Amino acid sequence: MQSVERAFDVLEALAAHGGEAGLSELAARTGLPYGTIHRLLQTLLARGYVRQEADRRYALGGALVRLGGVAERMVGEWARPYLARMVELSGETANLAVLEGDFIVYVAQSSSPRRLRMFAEVGKRLLPHSTAVGKVLLADRPEAEAVALFERTGMPRKTANTITTTEAMLGELARVRHQGYALDLGEEELGVHCLAVPVHDGERVVAAMSVSGPAERIDALDREELAEGMRKIAYAFGTELNPLRA
Repeated sequence: MQSVERAFDVLEALAAHGGEAGLSELAARTGLPYGTIHRLLQTLLARGYVRQEADRRYALGGALVRLGGVAERMVGEWARPYLARMVELSGETANLAVLEGDFIVYVAQSSSPRRLRMFAEVGKRLLPHSTAVGKVLLADRPEAEAVALFERTGMPRKTANTITTTEAMLGELARVRHQGYALDLGEEELGVHCLAVPVHDGERVVAAMSVSGPAERIDALDREELAEGMRKIAYAFGTELNPLRA
């Protein structure tokens, strides 16, 4: 059992370093001896869960993609009753999204019963800077990681309301951390507003849950009351993802 726990420690350390790290970095992160890490890496290399780069550094391997895809679908199924509760709370469409590389991906949705409602196709990929779910997910990441993402994507303007500078977005992420929720006020699509909250697994933010709808309907809701109710639902979902957290 100890070997299994240590193998997961190594994989999580690689993920924490952006998916790639050297032996010394893994040792510093896990506190494990070099020899132990090397033995674990040899097993993970043989199974394809880790690969070794030309510069001798280690990276997460392709075998994790298969597991991740299945896990993502399962998480989407588990989220449905919680998203339904958010629809009951707000009257609007609720979504679950995760961060994959430089994009946020919608993995589950529960639609509003109203005739005029928002729809985000499950599997749709968007850049995070113009979405409430993206802001929630980036607010949990180190600032340097967020800045690097903004530099790669260029933060294109989607509407006149889109935040397009790194300085302004860092200020926005600071507000998200302070208030515990994020807003998209017509930044991805004019006339559509969205409020999102984080899903914690006990250690980090692993997903974001949101409600979105026509701007006038979202703005008519009590923002703080809505955010508080959504956080309670997101907390319950995070506890299901990691029962040890309860």
